[in-house]
Amino acid sequence: MTSQENRRIDDLGTLKAIAHPLRMRLYRALFVARTATASQLAEQVDEAVSLVSYHLRKLAEHGLIEEAETQSTDGRERWWQPSSYGLSIRDEDVRGNPEMAAASDAVGRTIHEQRTALHRRFIDERLTWPDEWRSAAISSEWLPRLTAAELAALGDELDALLKKYDQRARAAEAAGDTEGRENVAIHLHGFPYRG
Repeated sequence: MTSQENRRIDDLGTLKAIAHPLRMRLYRALFVARTATASQLAEQVDEAVSLVSYHLRKLAEHGLIEEAETQSTDGRERWWQPSSYGLSIRDEDVRGNPEMAAASDAVGRTIHEQRTALHRRFIDERLTWPDEWRSAAISSEWLPRLTAAELAALGDELDALLKKYDQRARAAEAAGDTEGRENVAIHLHGFPYRG
C-alpha cells in the first residue's frame, strides 16, 4: 500500500536511480496514473515495453515504486504504483558528500528539464484548452525578501495547502466525481539569488 508520507531519499544508489530521465518520466506518469502496467506506461512515454519494464524494476529495487493489486482479469501483467505520496531530497542528507551532492544536482536538473518541457507544452497547446482552463492557469513570480527561516516556513505552508487540495481531489475522484477533472501541474521554486 502506498505510504501517505514523502519518501526521503538519502542514499546514493536511489539518487542515481531517480536521476535517470526516463525513470523520472515513468515515476511521474505512474504518480499521475496511480497504478499502471509497463505496457500502459510505455505508451505514455513512447518507449519499448521491455525498456520500460527494466526501468520500473530498477525503481522498485530502490523502493520508489512497488507492485500494486492486479487491475485486470487475466493477471498476466504486473501492475505498479508509487510506494509513497512523493519524494524529498534534503540538503542536510547530501551536504559534505560531493558524490551525493552531484547526484542530487542531477535529480534537480532532470526534474527542472521535465517541468520546463511540461510547461512549454501547455504554452504551445494553450489555445486548445477551453476558456475556463486557460483562465484558471496560474503563472506568477514573486520576489520577496525573506530570511531562510521564513522561506522554509513558506514552503511548509504551501506544501500543506497543496496536499490538502490533492487529497480532497483524490477523495472526490475515488467517490466517482471525475467530471471536469484534469491533471494539473503546479511547479514552485523558492531559492535565494543575488541581483
